[in-house]
Amino acid sequence: MNQKIDTRRTIIAVDSHSPFERGTQRSEALGEELPGGIALYGKLFRTVGVKEETVRADAERIIDAVADWSPTLVDEMRGVAAGAGVEPWQVAALNARTEILSQALGTRPGECSTIGRVADHVFGVQTWDWHEELDPHWHLQSVAGTKRSFVGLTEHGMLSKIGMNDAGVSVFLNILGHRDDHPSGVPIHLLTAEILANASSVEEGVDIVRSARVTTSSALTIMDEFRAVTVEISPDSVVVIQPEDGTLAHTNHFLDELLGAGEKPGLYDPDSQDRLALVHSRLRRYPVSTGVDDILPFLYSDPGQPGICCVPKPDATFGNRWATLATVTMENRKREMRVANGTPIDARTEEWMVMTPGR
Repeated sequence: MNQKIDTRRTIIAVDSHSPFERGTQRSEALGEELPGGIALYGKLFRTVGVKEETVRADAERIIDAVADWSPTLVDEMRGVAAGAGVEPWQVAALNARTEILSQALGTRPGECSTIGRVADHVFGVQTWDWHEELDPHWHLQSVAGTKRSFVGLTEHGMLSKIGMNDAGVSVFLNILGHRDDHPSGVPIHLLTAEILANASSVEEGVDIVRSARVTTSSALTIMDEFRAVTVEISPDSVVVIQPEDGTLAHTNHFLDELLGAGEKPGLYDPDSQDRLALVHSRLRRYPVSTGVDDILPFLYSDPGQPGICCVPKPDATFGNRWATLATVTMENRKREMRVANGTPIDARTEEWMVMTPGR
């Protein structure tokens, strides 16, 4: 039975120049929901074949990697842990859940689809697909006290996921899979936190990506009010992909040919390729799009089509109940991020939650 999607989302306001205090503010605002999310992720790790001792060892190794790169992120995670009365490695494991789950056995994930567009202004849309059972465990955030203030959508205990800052820099996230992925570098979710907290342009965002040692693959679509690029990241290399005919579209496989040679087989294919082909067919059919509402329908999908709108099968068990939990749009010149619960089809009747950084 599908869970009822909660249309009321917690908006957490974080405002301090102390990263530790920002962390305690997060956990205090979430209350008992944060330990509940930690427990559910523990169950997920076990379900997909990752033992607790492995999770802890990976998380502690990742704390060391992040401390070498951006110590303030470790301080903030320690604040989250202190406020929630849990161990720092447990919070690190949340922030590194993508890296830890790269070791998962016997599961084929459903994942996200993204479109970025550069016309007379820059705008984009993404679906966020994840485990249906984790739908109660995400929130919206408004963060200040960092170099750039930012807003975003993230999961409980995680410092960032998708968002936009007051310079108009935004980040979308698509997880990829490479044969050499392993959990020892900077987690992708913390990389998005660093970009949103510090970057004033696409170029600065790309520089931050290149400065980090990332060992698990993802694609970040980074946009500002003038430009948009997709940065494909693997343990081997980082490649910047420019828009084609003003458009970036990405699902969950590498577009760069050389990085694609190391694609982890059988993880997202052929679903990812089929979703991207459906998006491209719509872009060819309707090539002129002047605003985010024009491209939102490109991420619709009906039964029998590739699953851009992800709905779990009725008989799917825990660990395999993939659902589109949220739809996110960005309009960079306006500094406006909108979030709706559920799929882009649900968004036609959902009330959009509108966020503007710095306000």
